[in-house]
Amino acid sequence: MKDKNEKKKNLEDLKKALAENRNMFVTGYEKMTVKQDFELRKTVREAGGEYQVVKNNLAAKASEGTPAADVLGQLKGMTSLAYTSKDPVALAKALTKYSRENAAFTFKAGIVEGRVIDIAAINDLAAMPPKEAIYAKLLYLINATSTRLVTSVNGVGRNLAVVLDQAVKENKFGQ
Repeated sequence: MKDKNEKKKNLEDLKKALAENRNMFVTGYEKMTVKQDFELRKTVREAGGEYQVVKNNLAAKASEGTPAADVLGQLKGMTSLAYTSKDPVALAKALTKYSRENAAFTFKAGIVEGRVIDIAAINDLAAMPPKEAIYAKLLYLINATSTRLVTSVNGVGRNLAVVLDQAVKENKFGQ
């Protein structure tokens, strides 16, 4: 059994984790084997996140005064948290893939950029492309627009040169 100091340290550690990470997924893990838990933790680490099993009372106390209070204040059953300060899409993809393969692992809720999301939104988030792909598409669109503009401006000058060349060849300026 944990003593009071150890419980206080756990509470402070969880408060710090909640303050530092605006992206969190609240999950259930009933009837998971040790091997499944090991694989889950490995999956979360590879996605750039952290995974922690929490007591519901501890989570409720740690979340007081944070955006997570609405979600963590009303937990029931066995609860764990997967959180990241990095890309929430990568973590959502990893967790969603893992939950499809392991029925014992379920989602309860999530918090992305400080906003509470439901299970359907977690699945939608997992279906999104990663940030890098979105940035690449955005840069491509910006670059394509400027390329088209330059091509159009060059086209006007080229067309004017062709018309003037035709006029000179047909001797239309001298008359």
